[in-house]
Amino acid sequence: MNKTASILLSTLAGATVLLLTATTPAAANPNAINPIPVLNGTTGLPNLGGRTKAVFQVTGMASPNNTQSYNVLGTDLGIMWDNGQGEMLTAFGDTAGVGVPNLLAGSTWAWRSNILVRSHTQDPSGGIYFDSVVRDIVGQARDLVPSPKIPFIEISRIPTAGIAVNGVQYMSLMSVKTWDNVGEWTTNFSGLAASADNGETWADLGNTRRPNEGGNANFQMNAFLKDGGYVYEYGTPSGRNNAAFVGRVAENDIQNLGEYEYWDGEKWSRKGDVNAAAPIMGGVGELSVMYNAYLGQFISLTTDAFNSVVMRRASSPVGPWSPPEVLIDTRELPTAYAPSIFPYQTGRDLYFLTTVHSQYNVVLMRSTL
Repeated sequence: MNKTASILLSTLAGATVLLLTATTPAAANPNAINPIPVLNGTTGLPNLGGRTKAVFQVTGMASPNNTQSYNVLGTDLGIMWDNGQGEMLTAFGDTAGVGVPNLLAGSTWAWRSNILVRSHTQDPSGGIYFDSVVRDIVGQARDLVPSPKIPFIEISRIPTAGIAVNGVQYMSLMSVKTWDNVGEWTTNFSGLAASADNGETWADLGNTRRPNEGGNANFQMNAFLKDGGYVYEYGTPSGRNNAAFVGRVAENDIQNLGEYEYWDGEKWSRKGDVNAAAPIMGGVGELSVMYNAYLGQFISLTTDAFNSVVMRRASSPVGPWSPPEVLIDTRELPTAYAPSIFPYQTGRDLYFLTTVHSQYNVVLMRSTL
């Protein structure tokens, strides 16, 4: 949703009137942030009055992680997964710092498209602390999968999901062709990159690319879930406020698109038939899905059409998914986006990362279930 939206609800008796007004949602375009890097992420944690509290500044100048020491002054996303050995890997998206500005892309920042940090934090109540970062030869956090950063060719290669399978780390990345209206962008394709050395080096798996056409257009932005020997891949078209779809594949076949089957609303399709996928939920932005042991249900986090952070529940990875529950109202934090669920069980407290675009940095949130 790109403009102010209002919903007016009233009782028949006219006794109750509720007016909800949603401000313009957060942009994902990194060129839309403060052009002076050191002014981002320095204003402290947002003060939220609802069921969710901001508990820790994960990145930026005000973070105890001192991410500026490896030239991360602004960044977004924060996609977390366990590497299979009890260590958490976190991929961030467009990452800005000081250096040679990318004027061709309309940015006064020097920026990278995808970086990775590692952490052994499994109790996030006191914050998430990083142990190491993948660096380049000058010591800054480096691009894992480079992109030319040229508009209308490929302006960025952004991670949307991560998972470990048989000791190999996988990221799903989207190739951004253009930044469009707020909340909208156009992709060339999505695809997997793989790492056999715990995220230090990555191979771009060209055979896994999904072009932005046909049924593959519904899997440009993805989320991963492991369950019952399968990897579930949740997908949406590029941009926000779209329908979500789901496919699955045996873990050993994650690199073989011909082995994926898709939920058609009643059953799994024949393998490889991406056009059979039917919507499982609507009004979805960046998506994160995980099983929650406290609830005994699968949960998903995303932003809705009003740019509120919302949670849905389901007893099965395919749904049916419940109506959305608001965790962060857009009126409290209108520039929040990309909620990502902490990958370890934390009881009644649900922890997740979200980007605050007005600071262009990532914050740890806690909601009570």
